[in-house]
Amino acid sequence: MLSRRHFLKAGAGLTAATAFPKTAWLAELKKHYPNVLMLIVDDLNDWVGAMKGHPNAKTPNIDRLADQGTLFTNAHASAPLCGPSRASIMTGLAPSTTGIYGHINDKNIRAASDKTAHSVFLSEYFKKHGYYTSAIGKVFHQKVVEGSFDVYGGRDRGFGPYPDKNMVWDDERTSTDWGPFPDRDEQMPDYDSAHWVANELNKDHDKPFFTVCGFIRPHVPWHVPQKWFDLHPTENIVLPPYLRNDLDDVPEISKKIADHPMMPTTEWAIKNGEFRNAVQGYLASVSFVDSCIGIVLDALENSQYADNTAVVLWGDHGYSVGEKDKFAKMALWDRATRTPLIIKPPKSKGKQVTNKPVSLLDLYPTLIKICGLPENPENEGRDLTPLLTNPNAPWEHVAVTTYGENNHAIKTERYRYIRYEDGTEELYDHKIDRDEWNNLADSPAYVKVKQRLAEYLPKVNAPWSSQSYYNGNEYFTEKTIAAGAKDRM
Repeated sequence: MLSRRHFLKAGAGLTAATAFPKTAWLAELKKHYPNVLMLIVDDLNDWVGAMKGHPNAKTPNIDRLADQGTLFTNAHASAPLCGPSRASIMTGLAPSTTGIYGHINDKNIRAASDKTAHSVFLSEYFKKHGYYTSAIGKVFHQKVVEGSFDVYGGRDRGFGPYPDKNMVWDDERTSTDWGPFPDRDEQMPDYDSAHWVANELNKDHDKPFFTVCGFIRPHVPWHVPQKWFDLHPTENIVLPPYLRNDLDDVPEISKKIADHPMMPTTEWAIKNGEFRNAVQGYLASVSFVDSCIGIVLDALENSQYADNTAVVLWGDHGYSVGEKDKFAKMALWDRATRTPLIIKPPKSKGKQVTNKPVSLLDLYPTLIKICGLPENPENEGRDLTPLLTNPNAPWEHVAVTTYGENNHAIKTERYRYIRYEDGTEELYDHKIDRDEWNNLADSPAYVKVKQRLAEYLPKVNAPWSSQSYYNGNEYFTEKTIAAGAKDRM
């Protein structure tokens, strides 16, 4: 808890002898300890205007936030799947440390490993240091861990609303589908979440706050009202890059790990004339959630907290919308790991862009640093504030993504190196191959590059936690069942 003594030490310019009424103390506390507003977007890749990931992207609200803060164009998830990615961010621990490689029932995170048993969640850390904490929507994989926030506004079950029957793709193992539904924005859970947070920002809080809004679009199904589809006419849509024989030069384990038979393939979409329609559905879903983000940003700008609130927006991982013969996440290629990250400190330097490789694992130490709180020595991420000061500052770090035990991707500014549990590899040079079509792992010219990047592979590879499970892929299902987890998705 931020005591008066802690506050005085923080440099408020007061003396210990000062007679300081509680109301005045709280006012000073609010002034010197910034608020935090965190916006989480499910399954968001770089198809936002500020990142220029797709020429048809229309995201004016995400773009205006990027114009006010630092945009990280080379940010990557700790895992290319919602459950382990969010568990990693909230605990400050890497998947390879905890063994959380798949989804996890939120109430079981504590039981996942010895490390998580004693970890302090990001929200709890702010709470312990005197912050009021609140959240709504998808924050952890499902809802929130009990007691991790002072107030939780809840989350609608699943990813609806759903039409009476699927419009295009019908497989009970996935929510994947696309098409206009329902009629109005007001029928969407994300719309309600945005207004719930707007109401939080209209309150007169007596302490600094840490408030989180977890949006669920563009997670499938790509169902949003018709007007968002109309914003992206199919005749104008540019299809993402796709190479039919793209995976001919990757190891067999790579294909097995990335195989998700419940999801449509790009070949299926082409054959059935649905490629443009699926792309339209994703773009429409992104534009819709952008409008919800706009509701929150407008509320902040019109509130008393506009000048003393750090805003951070992140997606929990990337998503392939046709690339790599996939409409899915769950792989170690760039499309599945890379996601937007925008950080706007209270005293922002304005629009900045950095291509330094960073991880969402870095959010925990960065936010507590921005707010002037003491370091948490258990954090495995790195403080990003040097890049907020100078986006071109020296940065000798990489971003690591893990998908299953001992399967890792290492990302630098130029290269992506992937090492699988059986020792096979992939290597891509983004300077000449942004789409990762040419695997250079067997090229003699890149031996030293691989050796250098291999030094960043995690030294600890915890076994699958018995609390962590994944049944969307036969390869991983066998491993999670062997680890003692049930097939519970």
